[in-house]
Amino acid sequence: MAKKANKDSDTKSYDILAIGAHPDDVEVGCGGLIPKSVAQGYTAAVAVFTKGEMGTGGTVEIREKETAKAAKILGADLIEVYDFGDTQLVDTYEKRMKVAELIRQVKPKIVLCPYPQNTSGRAQCHPDHIATGEITINAVGLARLAKFDCGLAPHHVDRVFHYFLPTGMAPSFVVDITDYFDTWKKSLKAHASQFQNPDKEGDYMFYMETMARTYGQMGRCKYAQGYFAFEPLMINDIMDLTVVKDTVIKRHSINKKDSANKKESRRHDPGY
Repeated sequence: MAKKANKDSDTKSYDILAIGAHPDDVEVGCGGLIPKSVAQGYTAAVAVFTKGEMGTGGTVEIREKETAKAAKILGADLIEVYDFGDTQLVDTYEKRMKVAELIRQVKPKIVLCPYPQNTSGRAQCHPDHIATGEITINAVGLARLAKFDCGLAPHHVDRVFHYFLPTGMAPSFVVDITDYFDTWKKSLKAHASQFQNPDKEGDYMFYMETMARTYGQMGRCKYAQGYFAFEPLMINDIMDLTVVKDTVIKRHSINKKDSANKKESRRHDPGY
């Protein structure tokens, strides 16, 4: 049974629907993009396919609370937590129908989900992530079909973008999350059973920052998150692609000015 986390979602539509296999997936892959989008005036919702019951840290109850807390930090509504089975996710028509119904219900313009092939995770391949991408893509297709009858009108999602890209795979685009990096870290830390658990090996927060810096380097900013699109991205004005460059140059100039001011202040500070 799916857990309805927001009763008002029956009548509310969203610009962005972010879908994850486990309770912390959306935060890892979209935890900078979502708060930035919300700050830009867009609405966002989160859906999770499993309760994360097989995770090394935490219980189902703990992880439910962490998921709700993290979504609130991001400024998103947690609208569904399905019980599709942690480590047991496979693409079936039944799951497609449930997710297609959700898509018709909340009418997103953009859907975010894991890359549906060899993805990141232990041994660089987490089967739940792959299955989540497959289920979501197929549900998006089903949701637009007029003859699929679930009591709700068909809905056509404009774009599907994927996170959790395989190591070494270049993203189609990156999103500058520098100004929302702290919010992203806060959302990750809300999943304390996963990212602040002394019983778990590895410095996960360091790994997350390294990943964000890598994508940031690609986009010529400090921190970024990367996404893949199977369909070409259409633009109307090629000069729109110069905005990023201008912004980076402007930010770099401001940083140089701030640095110079700090040096000047230190030069006149007798205590320095």
